[in-house]
Amino acid sequence: MSDYIIMTDSSCDLPAKVAEKFEIPALPLSTQIEGKTYRNYIDGSGVDIRWFYAQLREKIPATTSAVNMQDFVAEMEKILKSGRDILYLGFSSALSSTYEAGAMAAAELAPKYPERKIYAVDTLCASLGQGLLVYLTAQERARGCTIEEARDFAERTKLHICHWFTVDDLFHLKRGGRVSAAVAVVGSMLGIKPVMHVDNQGRLIPVEKARGRRRSIERLAEKAEELGTDLAGQTVFISHGDCIDDVRYLEERLHALGVKETLVNYVGPVIGAHSGPGTLAMFFVGRER
Repeated sequence: MSDYIIMTDSSCDLPAKVAEKFEIPALPLSTQIEGKTYRNYIDGSGVDIRWFYAQLREKIPATTSAVNMQDFVAEMEKILKSGRDILYLGFSSALSSTYEAGAMAAAELAPKYPERKIYAVDTLCASLGQGLLVYLTAQERARGCTIEEARDFAERTKLHICHWFTVDDLFHLKRGGRVSAAVAVVGSMLGIKPVMHVDNQGRLIPVEKARGRRRSIERLAEKAEELGTDLAGQTVFISHGDCIDDVRYLEERLHALGVKETLVNYVGPVIGAHSGPGTLAMFFVGRER
């Protein structure tokens, strides 16, 4: 069986120690603040995440950019030259051009390395939803699955990766075009918090509204109870926009449902630039998204 590498990009928000354990390279997307570009390395070396959220709280805007094709070609070629194949699991194509760049790089390199296999999967996932799919696929690889078996596992599992999240500041969604200015103003006045998810097309979709922050977090736990499969037997992933106290409350609610293990990390700067401080997101395997 040929050896292969599972590759992803930094929107996966995986902790660096997890990526290192499974030898998963994560190519960095970038964020720009006040004219300076910061690479979103998952080990945090490109930008201090707490500083980043402090900038957003000061209303300093941040923009983002995808991984370019040339970066993918360079990283993929190093792996191919080492004699290993590649399975790339990329950020939802509905949210970024990163996956397209990775798939184009794979197509360009394939004729040059006909003896190697290069597969690309559009995960239709984001943040630790993408990270969860990468993690589960890496576990399949560790069990001895071939690259084709791992690819097929990712394809059939991706629409069972449930993404549910809420945000604390509606004005970040307004700037990203997710809600209107009127909704942001009125919702903020009334303490309305949106409950959102990522749909089967990989898009961020508002689903319902909750009155107050605490209630919006409770709705996340209720979604896990409603949709989750074997919550006690899986690790629920949680990402957050610098709001660890809210994470702890969500964990309490999940533990009451039988969840035994959680993995927590920050929402990275690329997604955080659009969702803002106070974002709280939960990811689990369910019957459907």
